[in-house]
Amino acid sequence: MKKGICYIIGAGECSRLLLQLKDEDYVIAVDGGYEYAKDYRIDLVVGDFDSLGYVPHHPNVIKLMPEKDDTDMLVAIKEGLEAGYKTFHIYGGCGGRMDHTIANIQHLAYLAERDARGYLHDEESIMTVIADTKISFPADAAGYVSVFAYGNEAKGVDLSGLKYLLKNATLDHSYPLGVSNEFMGKEACVSVKEGKLLIVFPDSVHA
Repeated sequence: MKKGICYIIGAGECSRLLLQLKDEDYVIAVDGGYEYAKDYRIDLVVGDFDSLGYVPHHPNVIKLMPEKDDTDMLVAIKEGLEAGYKTFHIYGGCGGRMDHTIANIQHLAYLAERDARGYLHDEESIMTVIADTKISFPADAAGYVSVFAYGNEAKGVDLSGLKYLLKNATLDHSYPLGVSNEFMGKEACVSVKEGKLLIVFPDSVHA
């Protein structure tokens, strides 16, 4: 398992891309995301290049057929997993076509099911999915945090250190009980014993 972060840059909205790369990190540009990422070190380029319009001159390019089951983004995620990474930060995966955003949220669940953690960044917030585990937030976290069941039911849900607390609760995918909770200036934790949770929090918060 690699200790670094796999950064994946897609072709969606990405007006604030500020990466602080370390040697152990891995950067994958996905199709049109190459334009956003080209000022950084890029380790791999993936795509069918329908949005970029050309195949980049790069030593490591995976050119895909337009007709395929896996999205370009999912191919990039699989490459990151194959390279040994467990932490993924995905930029340019929201905005534009809503179906692409939904697909990228599903990719977060794909990672969670493989004992990895993905963070999907939009212009103001971060989304992640956890499965049968927990996520902690520091005491300086501020703003709203929302917690949704992802799938059918999420059982054994605990929310601590937040304005609204839960203990061993069951969240249902069709009832948004966990929307618009708030950080309270103390360490917070969201955990689930069985199932998946989709968690949305401000991009200023470091989980």
